[in-house]
Amino acid sequence: MFFSVIIPVYNRPQEVEELLESLAQQSYKNFETLIIEDGSDEKCEHVVEEYSDRLDISYYFKENSGQGFSRNYGFKRANGDYFIVFDSDCLIPSHYFETVNKYLKENPLDAYGGPDREHPSFSPVQKAISYAMTSPFTTGGIRGRKKHAGTFHPRSFNMGISREVFEQTGGYRITRMGEDLEFSIRIIKHGFTTGLIPEAYVFHKRRTDLKQFFNQLHFFGRARINISRFHPSEVKFIHTLPALFTLGMVFFATLPFWNMPLFKLLLVPFLMLFALIFGHASLKNKSLSIGLLSAAASFIQLTAYGIGFMSEWWKKLRE
Repeated sequence: MFFSVIIPVYNRPQEVEELLESLAQQSYKNFETLIIEDGSDEKCEHVVEEYSDRLDISYYFKENSGQGFSRNYGFKRANGDYFIVFDSDCLIPSHYFETVNKYLKENPLDAYGGPDREHPSFSPVQKAISYAMTSPFTTGGIRGRKKHAGTFHPRSFNMGISREVFEQTGGYRITRMGEDLEFSIRIIKHGFTTGLIPEAYVFHKRRTDLKQFFNQLHFFGRARINISRFHPSEVKFIHTLPALFTLGMVFFATLPFWNMPLFKLLLVPFLMLFALIFGHASLKNKSLSIGLLSAAASFIQLTAYGIGFMSEWWKKLRE
């Protein structure tokens, strides 16, 4: 099978270099790479040229339109039987395409997604953020698991679709704020098969500090409501849990001023959750400091998503 790798880029030449280096080391070589420069000021064309003798690679510069429409731009110019989308801040393990090719031959899928993992080179904060985004104790645990609620929805940081899927769906309908989930929902509604390939993982670098992480998760919360503008039934009770957690935190924070006994009582479940995440993350990473950072990142993940979810929900009510 011949794959076309579509990578939208915006002002990240260093990340592109690291990603291309990982692609150059793939054991399965039957793929092309399309770099779509989305109106960047810091272009990566010189980086692409350095890999022209190691990869079947093409570079395109276009006006800024966002990542969803940039992927469509790449799909229209791709030659593969199957299109694969990565975020530019991913590193791809050398077995990736070999794993995907073998899996699709034995278990045909119209679209697939793969999980994300942390790389040994990640900073402590990146490892903590990675934990929060994949932990069974946060909403991040929903992604990248073989057992999950409902039909599997691939995400665009690590996603593949057949050429037929693009031709039938037209690709991304929105370019930001939940564009990948909206696309996955339409893929499924068109009757295409989707699934997770557990060993087709990538190393996702994510954000480098907790403030950036807060902003990212706030955006994700808004995106869930934005998706409901196109698919109203896609906001389910599970998506409201971070908002309920956030409201609980606000309520809890006001208690010392008017009800200290209740504050002490409700302090217990919050401390238990913090301790559970801290212990699990510390064991997983073999580091108490990363465990502490992971607990903080997990609480940030839940509250930032919750605030974004509620703010966009209120905005939608007023439309």
